Amino acid sequence: MRTTSRGLLMTLALTPLLAGCFVASESGSGPGAEGRSAGRLRIALAVPPVQALSPYSNDATVLSKVSVAEGLTALDKNGAAAPGLAESWKQVNPTTWTFELRKATFQDGTQVTAESVVNALDHAGAAEPKPRVLSDVTLTAKADDADTVTISTKAADPVLPLRLASPALAVLAAKAYGKDGTVSPVGTGTGPFRITKLTGKSKAALDRYDGYWGGKAKASGIDVTWIADGTARANALRGGEVDIAEWIPTAQANLLDVKTRHEVPSVRTDSLVLNTGDGLFTDPALRAAAREAVDGSALVDSVFGGYADPAQGLFGPAVSWAAGKRVEVTGRAKAATTAQVKAATKGKTLRLATYTNRAELPEAATVLQQQLEKAGFTVKQDVREYTQMEADLLAGKYDALVFSRVTLLDTGDAVAYLASDYTSDGVYNIARLKDPKVDQAVKSAAEEGDTTKRQQKSMAAEAQILRTDAVVPLVHEKVVQGIATRVEGVLLDPRERSLIDVDTHLK
Repeated sequence: MRTTSRGLLMTLALTPLLAGCFVASESGSGPGAEGRSAGRLRIALAVPPVQALSPYSNDATVLSKVSVAEGLTALDKNGAAAPGLAESWKQVNPTTWTFELRKATFQDGTQVTAESVVNALDHAGAAEPKPRVLSDVTLTAKADDADTVTISTKAADPVLPLRLASPALAVLAAKAYGKDGTVSPVGTGTGPFRITKLTGKSKAALDRYDGYWGGKAKASGIDVTWIADGTARANALRGGEVDIAEWIPTAQANLLDVKTRHEVPSVRTDSLVLNTGDGLFTDPALRAAAREAVDGSALVDSVFGGYADPAQGLFGPAVSWAAGKRVEVTGRAKAATTAQVKAATKGKTLRLATYTNRAELPEAATVLQQQLEKAGFTVKQDVREYTQMEADLLAGKYDALVFSRVTLLDTGDAVAYLASDYTSDGVYNIARLKDPKVDQAVKSAAEEGDTTKRQQKSMAAEAQILRTDAVVPLVHEKVVQGIATRVEGVLLDPRERSLIDVDTHLK
């Protein structure tokens, strides 16, 4: 089917414009407001850059949140593929698609061409490690002419247009790609805002890019500050130092003026991920004991202040189709008794990790520690900022991780998340799970082109993953975003990929 549309970024707006009365202490007239350039938005983000905003790292979502870079496609408000740098596309056969490009320019003044798209996708495919979105697929791109790209996959990939909406597959100008494998989005994207300066892991300055194909942005620029501490982000909003503060801690949410507090149903699930590849939890009976010991419902009010729902599985209420297709979990290992746990772990410590970027996680880890110790484990926590521990997590240096994951972040498709996080060769397989039944279930879902059947097979794969006790879902979060009343047009996105677009501005 050939798909066309216009106003890509408009389709991502998930709520009406935010409006309200002027509140001096939360409208930019407080500390730090003096001397600010007219029309510039000031935002506080939670997770500092890991790799200088490389799209091949967790930094990729920043590029979409502040509308710096784009892919061939995007996601509309319903999670369907919408035009991006490609105006339209069609499927030639099960493994081949063609994409027709719109007229657009990169922020360095060069033209977006089929060759530049091929260059970007080739670099993504060659990246080490691979972007999560490419965990289960290999893309081959070629330029048919200046404005037409053909993309092929080894096996049928029914959701290729969704996959290409991933921030990790953003198309950047040729100069973005270094010979040493590094990628820099500074001044090389196609979005309405251009990065002009990146200051380490603390700040970034963006100016409006007036050559944007979708029209001139209403804001003149964006000043980004990364503030890992959630209370500090909330205080920055209250003090008028920023106009938008993401991920307000639930303990701080009710302290904000009601007109600046915006609750967003999220596809984010918080879980206890167990390292099945090394250490204590190579033993299925100990994993089962841990699963029986932890109680996520105890976290809903005590830790999340009601801004969460008890977990029903890997996918929560914001994934509207999941509940009706959930598959019963069978075949789990029998849990070790408390006495058996103590005997099996004698002299060994359960290394429990979490990170500070989401304020609730360390508190949740403390509750889980108490629950696990009651079951016979000896637990020691390691709590740090996420960028300091990602490499250790992927290397399997912990036994367990209290983890907050946006399940539909990478593509909007459940299968891509399951493949990257839980298959044997998944590039974000923190659980280090290698289970043939899981691999087969995910593969079966990945090959299914019918939407309803694909969803059903995704839930069958979820059941296979939960059977292994490699992950214990805890809660489904509701995200609170802090937005000053003088700001209009902020995007409240359940997938947490969008925040600012051409219409976001100060009154």
